[in-house]
Amino acid sequence: MTKKGLILAASLLCLQVGGMALGGCRHIMPFSEDVATSGTVSEADSVSSGVRIPFKSRPRDSGEDDDIARADTDKLSDNESPDNEAIPASVSEDDADDQGNETLRQARRLAAMYDYDQAIALLQERADDPRYAEAIAQIGEARDSCVSWGPEQVTHVFYHTLIKDTALAFDGDEDTAGYDQVMTTISEFNAITQSMYEKGFVMVSLEDLAAKDAAGNMVPGEIRLPPDKKPFVLSQDDVSYYHYMDGDGMASRLVVDENGQVKAEYIEADGSVSVGDFDMVPLIDTFVEEHPDFSYRGAKGIIALTGYEGVLGYRTDGVYKTRQELDELQQVYLNEHPDFNWDEEVARATETATAMRENGWAFASHTWGHINVGESSLERLKTDTEKWLTYVAPIIGGTDKIIFAFGADLSGAEGYSGEKFDYLKSQGFDYYCNVDSSQYWVQLAPNYLRMGRRNLDGYRMYYNPELVVDLFDAKAVFDPSRPTPVPEMS
Repeated sequence: MTKKGLILAASLLCLQVGGMALGGCRHIMPFSEDVATSGTVSEADSVSSGVRIPFKSRPRDSGEDDDIARADTDKLSDNESPDNEAIPASVSEDDADDQGNETLRQARRLAAMYDYDQAIALLQERADDPRYAEAIAQIGEARDSCVSWGPEQVTHVFYHTLIKDTALAFDGDEDTAGYDQVMTTISEFNAITQSMYEKGFVMVSLEDLAAKDAAGNMVPGEIRLPPDKKPFVLSQDDVSYYHYMDGDGMASRLVVDENGQVKAEYIEADGSVSVGDFDMVPLIDTFVEEHPDFSYRGAKGIIALTGYEGVLGYRTDGVYKTRQELDELQQVYLNEHPDFNWDEEVARATETATAMRENGWAFASHTWGHINVGESSLERLKTDTEKWLTYVAPIIGGTDKIIFAFGADLSGAEGYSGEKFDYLKSQGFDYYCNVDSSQYWVQLAPNYLRMGRRNLDGYRMYYNPELVVDLFDAKAVFDPSRPTPVPEMS
């Protein structure tokens, strides 16, 4: 069945004009039928001026199409972690193994992930042991040598679903251009991750940047890292594995394997199912297992979810249960799965989300129908949010984060106010993210944290490699199987 007319509604780009930022819901370059409000942001209005980049996907109730993704299949580099000064030599893996000392092994990992106080607390129970005393002293010394980072010094990068099989994603059909523009292959993702690791980047959470105090006010956090390290936030949009992506070389869903680890399922050409590191979540989990110093106290990334076709590859929206008001692709899916059980689907999605949370991952709303909050009426925003809170929030355990679809926003660089913000705040959202090509864009107010994100995809690497030089060499990372020239945004 052709996907024409059902897929790739709007991949939206960012531009920088004479140092003036054009961004988010303030100035979006429309693609297909998407049109955004306009405005400009001056450097004085933001921590760092930049370009907000809305991304393709359809608002569910407008008849437009969904977001895209990226990937290839190479595994992340198996290079061993360099010696970390934060890990005392006396607390080596071999030493812990040889003596059967699980406490030392746990302390080593805590110290490697910069959780020095927890590592010391763990060792205090046997501080009379010379080895423990030495480890405590060395960990304390490493802790005291750390430097502080404020929220305004933290960059935020994001991806969509990764492309495993480039031959299928870039097969010349009507979806190829969109995939080429706004997605990343697995080989590119792995190379970017390795580069960022070698440059000293460390994943942190939004809560590390700022959190509520006892009075309920958002206050800046303090991230403390060794002098050669620097923090960043990671996120991934639209991890729903939409129907339109079937057969295009991307994973089909996330699952909990027999070892309790979250992996990605991939449907091979012959219909068989492979399970492995075929998308960002399992790739990062594996990388952190091998390189614990890539994560600050266990932090991983933020997964931004819509809801209209379910979450994490599970068809959990209410229409799959009622079988009413189905669109064409949803109807085809149910026809092809006559034994579909909605309750079981929700249970498996919940199991997967729980395993992810327990392993350091966080979740955010991406709006239920991938709507543009800047253009939407308050009534539409309320209806959409209610659906997200009904069908997504219970599965992921709730969230206080929203990552806006299309890279849109509620306002320009001025602080948030107005009925839309008041409504979202009343629904428990404290962290708000748009898209911005700046290295840093952070706004902290007493009642919210707002942060810009940088897209790392085909369009950015091909047309603006200078905007990612702090992270990686775009020429070295660029997947040779990617069609060039990458199509310009229309």
